[in-house]
This record gives sequence, C-alpha cells and structure tokens, in this order.
Amino acid sequence: MRDPDIACDPTAVPIVLVTGPSGAGRTTAINVLEDLGFEAIDNLPLRLLPGLVEANSLTRPMALGLDSRNRDFSPAALLDVIDMLSARQDLDLTVLYLDADRDVLLRRYSETRRRHPLAPAEDPEVGVLREIDLMLPIRDRADLLLDTSEMNIHQLKADIERRFAPGGRSLAVSLQSFSYKRGVPRSIDMVFDCRFLRNPYWEQSLRTLDGRDAAVQSYVREDSRYQPFFDRVLDLIRLLLPAYREEGKSHLSIAFGCTGGQHRSVTLAETLAKDLAEDGQQVSIRHRELHGQRQK
Repeated sequence: MRDPDIACDPTAVPIVLVTGPSGAGRTTAINVLEDLGFEAIDNLPLRLLPGLVEANSLTRPMALGLDSRNRDFSPAALLDVIDMLSARQDLDLTVLYLDADRDVLLRRYSETRRRHPLAPAEDPEVGVLREIDLMLPIRDRADLLLDTSEMNIHQLKADIERRFAPGGRSLAVSLQSFSYKRGVPRSIDMVFDCRFLRNPYWEQSLRTLDGRDAAVQSYVREDSRYQPFFDRVLDLIRLLLPAYREEGKSHLSIAFGCTGGQHRSVTLAETLAKDLAEDGQQVSIRHRELHGQRQK
C-alpha cells in the first residue's frame, strides 16, 4: 500500500487498478472512470501489462480492470504488478478494491444466471467462496476499499465520482442542427422543432447565409415567439442537467430542426451553445446540413 505520508509527484499520471470479487461492482467502477476521462482497459492478461505501461506514453489517466477472470491471474502475479507500478515515479497508483458481503455477492451473481469463473461446473456459491479466499492478499494491499453491500448502482457511481473527480463529473452536451427533409438524427435525447419561426430563406439577402451569421440570427430573433421559446428551452436544459448528472448520465444530445437546416435551427443551436458555455458547461456543436462548409 502507498505510504500516505509521502507526497506524490504532481506530474505523475494517475493509474487506478480496479479489482475485487465478481458481483462487487468492478465493471460499474471501470465504466464510471472511463466517463471521467480515464483510458479504461479491462481483463488485460497480466503478462501484457508491463509492456503496455512501457510502450504507452501515458498522457492521460488509466483505469485497469484485473480480477480472477484474467487468463493468467494469480494473487502473486497481481501483487508483482502492483509492486511494479508502485515503483514507477511517473505513475500515481491507486489500488481500488470493490468488495461486498458473501450473501450479497451470491445474490448478485445468481441474478446474472451466469457460471462463476472459479466454479463453472459447480454451484455459484462455491465460486464465490473460492474467489473471496483467492482475493484476500489483494484486498490487504488495497489503497481504497469500497464495500458495496448496501449500495445501489447510482450510489456506487456517485461514490467513485466523488473520490476520483472531486468537482463532480462533467456532463458533455452536444448540440446539433438538422433539416427535417433528411430526417431526424439518430441517438438524440431531445428534439426541438423550429419551423414555426419566421424563415430567413424568404429574404433574398439572407438566403445564401446561415444561422452562424449575425444578420440571420437577428432576423430570427425578431420573431415575437423566438425569445419566449428560447427562454423556456434554456430553463429546461438548466433544470435537467444537474438531474442527469445525479443519475450518472455522461452525455446529453439536443437537436434543433427546421425545413432546410440552414437558418433557424442553426441560430437556436448556436445561441444555446453560447449560453451553456457561459454557464461553464462542456458543449460541442454540429450543423449536419452545413457539414463541409466554411467555419467561423
């Protein structure tokens, strides 16, 4: 285990080694860390790990999932890996061990109706008990031990986020404009129809421009229905973002559609992106029908 009295090099790259018995929440922890920006690798054979660390420049944090399902797993081999990573001055290793009571592990594993890796032809309880005993030396070396017996998946996610991203997980928002002529984009969480707003297409001087132009935006905003509509959309998004974060959502996609996907929908997407960015929100934007055109 790391000596807590020894300060860690602030330039060291964080490495979280996630382990523990099946059913304790290891997969959930790996997924949360990946959402927090860690490069996640699960069930990598132990013999390949030293080469990965040496070959990888490690410019971003890494989360490694290792447990008894690994083909060449053994407690001694995993302890050697922990010693190897701990000795690296350029790495900041945390051994995260997810644990739970025996009865809880058995119930969770039974719910999956899968064979236990340590008892493929036997009762799952046999595998659970074997794995608990097998993992004891690793449990003793853990820097952080989380007992998930009384946690649901949302509570576990929140605990991981609190420990590895003290400021809270950033929920990424992607905004998109589109034309209804080409259909609604796939995998969108929310769609707003802007076709009720006045259309700059019918103004000859604005027809060849798009919603990134100040003149087009000004024209759309002159519609008396624009501001009440936009204010309600902005209020709705601001209301939902904290709720989605609490539920563990890592990405929210919002689309605005109009007839041609050039003027009104682009104006709404651009304006919402600006306001959310000023709120400190992480925002990306794509104008589907303007793809390949000039960028401003």
